[in-house]
Amino acid sequence: MTATILDGKELAHQMQADLAVEVAEFIENNSVFPRLDVVLIGDNAASEVYVRNKRQACERAGIDGHLHRLPAGVSIEEMLALVHKLNKDPDVHGILVQLPLPSGLDPARVLQAVNPLKDVDAFHPENVGLLVQGRPRFVPCTPHGIVELLKRRSVPIAGRHVVILGRSDIVGKPLANLLLQRGTDATVTVCHSRTPDVGRLTRLADILVVAIGRPRFVTAEMVQPGAAVIDVGMNRTPEGLVGDVDFESVREVAGMITPVPGGVGPLTVTMLLHNTLVAARVQQP
Repeated sequence: MTATILDGKELAHQMQADLAVEVAEFIENNSVFPRLDVVLIGDNAASEVYVRNKRQACERAGIDGHLHRLPAGVSIEEMLALVHKLNKDPDVHGILVQLPLPSGLDPARVLQAVNPLKDVDAFHPENVGLLVQGRPRFVPCTPHGIVELLKRRSVPIAGRHVVILGRSDIVGKPLANLLLQRGTDATVTVCHSRTPDVGRLTRLADILVVAIGRPRFVTAEMVQPGAAVIDVGMNRTPEGLVGDVDFESVREVAGMITPVPGGVGPLTVTMLLHNTLVAARVQQP
């Protein structure tokens, strides 16, 4: 058995085309252009790629994208001053601070400074709380992209056992909360660095999501035959970009699998655009 490839890039282009129609209608009805402002600190190569992809996606969807570059040595006071300026600008609907931040800048302090109504990454404590309560204003982009990929490719979620490797605030925790919501109704297990015998748990998964930042960590013997495997990892190695899943071996066991690149990443960007439009709607008088 060879797994069906879950092509996130193709789906993202379809969704962005639909989103472009919604954006055009919003502009026509409100005479307002949805605007996303991205703050990039330093010269992290991976962040540069992510930001470029976001700007190109903004153009395709008709969203006004702006980039603010700050040097790696910027002070926390200068960083917060920019965030507060963007908070007060009525033309700015979404603010994204590109992570990771250089050492010395407290990400929690910076992210908490973003206006919750403009927090399109959904990292502000207010938006995290709303998600946990089952009434999200914004859904975090990568978890939202994963759920959309599963739903739009007719992968059953309700009643299925989803095992998530990784408990980050960006993917693991919010995805677990999202999958537990009424209407999604998965049974969720979250594994992390202190979980014993991870392979025993991953072999029980109908859907396995891997987001730990360890190249090719998940191998074929860790996967239940026929499972859907979602690889969130993006690891740069001498052989090129690889995921957290050993793609070549696991594709012979799994029923479905995402590639790296071209799997989850494009959908993360798409859901960011979706959240920007939601933010523009929320902020209308």
